[in-house]
Amino acid sequence: MISEKRKETYKMKNCGISRWDDPAEINRKLKYLTSQPIWEVDDDYYDNVVMKYFDEKCKGSREIYEESQKYIPGGVQHNLAFNKPFPMCMAKTDGAYLYDQDGNEYIDFLQAGGPTILGSNYPVVREKVIDLLNTCGPVTGLLHESEMLIAKEINKHMPNVEMFRMLGSGTESVMAALRIARIATDHKRIIKIGGAYHGWSDQMVYGLKIPGSRALLESHGIPRGAYKLTDEVRPNDLEMLEKMLKRNRKKGGTAAVIVEPVGPESGTRPVARNYNKGVRELCDKYGALMIFDEVVTGFRVALSGAQGYFDVVPDLTIFGKIVAGGYPAAGGVGGKKEYAQLMAAGLATGKHRAYVGGTLAANPLSCLAGYTAIQEIERTNACEVAGKMGDRLCDGLKNLLEKYALPYVAYNQGSIVHLECTGAMSFDFSSMCFVKSALGLLKHKDMMYVRKDSMEKMGAAYMANGIVTLAGSRLYTSLADTPEIIDEALNRFEEVFKHVKKTDKGLV
Repeated sequence: MISEKRKETYKMKNCGISRWDDPAEINRKLKYLTSQPIWEVDDDYYDNVVMKYFDEKCKGSREIYEESQKYIPGGVQHNLAFNKPFPMCMAKTDGAYLYDQDGNEYIDFLQAGGPTILGSNYPVVREKVIDLLNTCGPVTGLLHESEMLIAKEINKHMPNVEMFRMLGSGTESVMAALRIARIATDHKRIIKIGGAYHGWSDQMVYGLKIPGSRALLESHGIPRGAYKLTDEVRPNDLEMLEKMLKRNRKKGGTAAVIVEPVGPESGTRPVARNYNKGVRELCDKYGALMIFDEVVTGFRVALSGAQGYFDVVPDLTIFGKIVAGGYPAAGGVGGKKEYAQLMAAGLATGKHRAYVGGTLAANPLSCLAGYTAIQEIERTNACEVAGKMGDRLCDGLKNLLEKYALPYVAYNQGSIVHLECTGAMSFDFSSMCFVKSALGLLKHKDMMYVRKDSMEKMGAAYMANGIVTLAGSRLYTSLADTPEIIDEALNRFEEVFKHVKKTDKGLV
């Protein structure tokens, strides 16, 4: 368990984070995990309990999946939907629970990948949406009051977001922010933190998941020139960031540094409590804009977002997920007026501006759902409630790992809970030298895929015990979670952990 001496505690209004664990301690434990062979549920339990559950209890999901493979690439439309041995087809959601096609009940720690901090299908938001559908309908293509209401509501809680433009997704919003940064600074290069996910646009599918991976893992089908102005630096390393900023001075300058404020991949690679302030100082020093990607953290870690929690003023903020209250078309960019107004809507004027759009961008349904959700988050103190449940879940997991002497690593940033069982994404090959990064990655590549497969195997075991996670390694808590639900979930995790054994797999 992480030493209390290495844990900082913070309190602020409407905040979901009660403590900030030392990233050095977490990384030490992750390094130990990846130095070990894989620990996973034994074959007997997997074959005779886990697989038996899917074979006997999930026939409806299997049938739909088999049919969908004829018409959908990979059989599912969403990247998060695929799980071993086949995707579960969900038919009903209710707060903290999901129900599949066969009527099986699951505790929902996926929460749609993060958007539903109020719990799935939250009644107040649902009723507002139904009323809108009965009157205005979901889209008009013209101005609707809800556009103004959500922009005003965001500014109320995040004063640094002086202006806000709603778009269709986080990916689109990142693209817009980078355009703004290049216009505002007259610089071209973008620095991202290794392992971070900022959407799937050509220039951002670079250094995904594994720091130092550059274009070597996920950038297939993307011309090299598309990401030639994207640079990658090691997470939580201000010294490397400054070296890159200095180097870029000779290459036309850095337009922006974009960060996930709790660390890459939603905090999978945690950062120091003062890291973001350090990034802010370096951006000011080298004339780059600072972009906060708050797609996950916005209205989850705090009502004022991560920028409120860390007391850092970014130039631009990316929104997604919660910003539409769990409804489609969730995205947006906001920030200081001088920058945000560069994407003003309208016909071409001849002035420099960042062109953005989208037929369903800022539709009445998404704007109203987001506006209502943010109001409800404030009214119910959802960030703090969900954060406390995240603490309870994380602490319970740590106790179980100690009880069963498992090398797994559990930690959380409030309602974002991490459970690393294989360390499949815990490697780091960051280097200013491409060759060094490439050699490290190539040496470990096969082993990382073995660990990824094992991670999915653990996810299947959780699912068979009525727990839905994000890829078996991340869990989101919500307002709908109660101490009783969390404790029941921990009982189910224990049922899995008692069958975990050390294997001879997963080493180079």
